Amino acid sequence: MLRGGERGLRAWRYRFCAALLTLCAGAAAAGPSLRDSLSPVTGQIAAPALSLARIDGKSYALAQRRGRVVMVNFWATWCPPCRAEMPAMERLWQRLHGRGLDVVGVNQGESAQAISAFLKDFGTPISFPILLDSDSKALDDWSVRGLPATFIVDKRGRVRYTALGGREMDSTHIVGLINGLLAE
Repeated sequence: MLRGGERGLRAWRYRFCAALLTLCAGAAAAGPSLRDSLSPVTGQIAAPALSLARIDGKSYALAQRRGRVVMVNFWATWCPPCRAEMPAMERLWQRLHGRGLDVVGVNQGESAQAISAFLKDFGTPISFPILLDSDSKALDDWSVRGLPATFIVDKRGRVRYTALGGREMDSTHIVGLINGLLAE
């Protein structure tokens, strides 16, 4: 017999896994097509806390990135649209990091060794920080309902744009939105 808290956790995990399978199955059937849009967030929504270990063992805290625009991307190695959007995120990181953009990937439930092996064999070098969310606490804190999920946080720590599903993160449209935040 499950206790109330365990039952709620199991139900949440089921809903989450169902959403992931739906997103990833659709992407696998049609090939991961990437969109070039982000959804604006209305209101003044502060970004949830994010403080995790990186795969290189260093620590990362979003609170220490105030004054920079930060793209927070939740992903997993087994998710086709997650893999498809990584090269564009790397290009965006390379293009705008010096102007004040940080990109951070938050991996869901995989070991540092598994992620490192994946990145080594990926084909495109990924240099932006990868964080470990082994217990899915950050996933819950950010109310992520599927992968990939992306949040654009402005210089004042507010979530300004979101995306659920793969995106061509270095598209002209998305670069324009981010440049607007960098200019604020």
